[in-house]
Amino acid sequence: MNSRYKGIFFITLSALSFAFMNAFVRLSGDLPSVQKSFFRNLVAFFIALIMILRSKDGFKIEKGNLKYMILRATFGTVGILCNFYAVDHLVLSDASMLNKMSPFFVIIFSFLLLKEKMTPAQALAVAGAFIGSLFVIKPTFTNMALVPSLIGLCGGICAGIAYAMVRILGQRGQKGSSVVIFFSGFSCVVTLPYLILDFHPMSGLQILTLLGAGLAAAGGQFGITAAYYHAPAKEISIYDYSQIIFSTILGFFLFGQVPDRYSVLGYVIICAMALWMFIYNKNRE
Repeated sequence: MNSRYKGIFFITLSALSFAFMNAFVRLSGDLPSVQKSFFRNLVAFFIALIMILRSKDGFKIEKGNLKYMILRATFGTVGILCNFYAVDHLVLSDASMLNKMSPFFVIIFSFLLLKEKMTPAQALAVAGAFIGSLFVIKPTFTNMALVPSLIGLCGGICAGIAYAMVRILGQRGQKGSSVVIFFSGFSCVVTLPYLILDFHPMSGLQILTLLGAGLAAAGGQFGITAAYYHAPAKEISIYDYSQIIFSTILGFFLFGQVPDRYSVLGYVIICAMALWMFIYNKNRE
């Protein structure tokens, strides 16, 4: 299997994992987003630790990579908090779609940070995707979900920056397992003070759902890290949108959620832009 197909496999697996993560987060009830984030990352941390110990690779930050690790962890943590807030306040597929704006932001930040060339067609696709996101956000003062929608979009932006950092780290020879465990540990440390000051008691069912969220998140993290290690964002990012299909199905069967026609139109526009970029990149080759 060549690198591109490996990237496609891992990014689709990641999309499925993150769809389940969001569903578990929603099922965990009215806990604060920071508390959900802490337990999600705590589980992912120990899974990453076990994998590092079993592989005997050890944890190591390659020379010159610490700043990229910190940036990946910082923006990744903010992205998770924004996404969890959106998941709790929006239709599951809407929250997922806003978070899935991240591949377009990966293209932008890969251009700014990695100097990967952005063609006029790619720039037009990014602009089209943003227009599509407006149909999901529905920016009117009468829209009660406006603030959660904007927070969800902010989560997509932060995720885009974080994944651009993953791409940089991959090019600089940083082990994927070290990236995941550093990110998970960093997120736990950052959110721990809030958890101590404002801990909400949890039922057994909430603990189980957050455990499920952590397991799914670990699968998603390893999947997305492996995907961007194997192939550039412009070649595989379209497959990340399979999460919308997974999230729509889970949202319908678990919560009885059906996205409105404006959101569906936004999905179509954004996915069309992603498909166009994929075809465009194939034709360029």
